[in-house]
Parts: sequence; C-alpha cells; structure tokens
Amino acid sequence: MFKGSSVAIVTPMKKGVSPDTELDLDDLARLVEFHIENGTDAIVSMGTTGESATLTEKEHCFVIRKTVEFVNGRIPVIAGTGANSTLEAIRLTQCAKDAGADACLLVTPYYNKPTQEGLFQHFKVIAKEVSIPQILYNVPSRTACDMVPETVARLSEVTNIIGIKEATGEINRVKVTREMCGNDFLLFSGDDETACDFMLEGGDGVISVTANVTPKAMHDMSMEAISGNVERARELDTKLAGLHKWLFVEANPIPVKWAVNKLGLIDSGIRLPLTWLSDEYHDAVETAMKQAEVI
Repeated sequence: MFKGSSVAIVTPMKKGVSPDTELDLDDLARLVEFHIENGTDAIVSMGTTGESATLTEKEHCFVIRKTVEFVNGRIPVIAGTGANSTLEAIRLTQCAKDAGADACLLVTPYYNKPTQEGLFQHFKVIAKEVSIPQILYNVPSRTACDMVPETVARLSEVTNIIGIKEATGEINRVKVTREMCGNDFLLFSGDDETACDFMLEGGDGVISVTANVTPKAMHDMSMEAISGNVERARELDTKLAGLHKWLFVEANPIPVKWAVNKLGLIDSGIRLPLTWLSDEYHDAVETAMKQAEVI
C-alpha cells in the first residue's frame, strides 16, 4: 500500500512572504490531481516540505483534512504529525486519523534531544493512544537527534508502527534495519540523492522532495529500483541528479516551491522565517529542471 514514490507535498500559498501568508486550496486541489495523473504512489501532507513548522495546529489539521478530501481515496495519504512535545504529537495524530488519513509520519522530537529510551517511550505512547498505522521519521540533520537501528527494532514490535523514513543518507542502514526489523517493516528513503541506491539495497520506497517537480520520473525510477533493475533505475536517476542537489541549495522547501511555481502549479507564497529562493540560485534550479526534462 505504501511502496514506491511518495511525494512530500508542498503547501500552496498565495503570493507573498509573511508570517501568515494565506493558504491556497485551489492550488492544493490542482497539485493533488497533478500527482495522481503522474503516478505518485502516495501523498505525504504536512511534512517538512509542507511547512508544518510555520502553520498553526488548526491549520495543520485543516490541510490534512482537505488533502484527504481532494485525494478521495485514489492513493494513500500519509499525514505528518510529529512534534517535540509528545502531547502535541498525539493531538496531531488523532486529528489525522479523524480526517481519514491512511497513516501518519512522525519525526523524532527536535531540539530537546531525547535519549534513545526517551524516543522509544515517545513513539510507543503515541502508537498506543492513536490506532492508525505510523511511520517513524529519522532526520538528524534537522532534529539533532539520531534514532539508531536498535531503537527502531524495539519500536517495530509495536503493532501499528509499520516502518521508518530514514533520512541519514547512510545506505548501510537498509541492511542493518531490515535484519533487525524483518521483511514486513517498511523502509523508506528520506534522502533523494541516495534514494535509488537505498531502494536497490532493499528499501520499499522514497518520501521525496524531488517528486514535487518530477512525479512520473520518481515513480518510474522507484519501481525499477524496487524491482532490482539496476541499470534502468540508475539511468532514470541520473536525469534527476541535478534536482536532488539543487532543490536543497537553500532550506527545504524554499527551492522546491520556486520550482513548482516555475511549473505554473502554485503561486509564489511562503511563510516566514522562510523566504523566496535567492536570485543567485534561479538559473541552477532551472537548469536542473531542464536536465530532468520537465521544462
């Protein structure tokens, strides 16, 4: 159900850069159709790329609910519901369940740097409190917190914890985590640059930023990699290499929102403290889009 290329979808906003730039539901509906038409396997709403950090809790739940509504059961919707407060994460996860999301994605608590035991207890409590499939999310570059495979293995024994998005870029974790957690535990790459190799090593898919710009190519590459077609997967991924690099030239989702705007799919809105992509990077991102044959 959750294999392949899942897009960490941007949250469209009307033109402007401010603390409360207005959400744009018409563009969100258009984006959902764009992804379904181009083979995206699942939509991840309200992740880092969706600017979850700058939306209020009420807005967060609202965007998840509208995304579920627009998708209308055609592909799975995974809701980002992680927080560095366990109580807040429970509330967000419950609202995602109430909205009809198919699963939740929960990032490791950021800034407060819990111990491995703290991580275990945090995720165990959320899973106990809200009966929805849950995917762990490990991204030390943003959280200053690395959840090691041994902790993931303990959590894999919790019934409704079904997988992990691993964004360390360390390909060796695929084999280690697979051996510890078993074949039924889902392993997703959270790093576009190494996602192809991650899936070739036995990963089940990718939760992708690049897929915002090239959904069909990311789907095709993912299917080839999951099937073990090494040459074809790498051939497809080579065309995407520029996007994998330049979509992170400034903090995500700054470059990817610029690129999706360049495609004419969303307006040029973003919320502070994020700003619009610096002029000096426009040519590089546009060149990467041309290399990927989307413009």
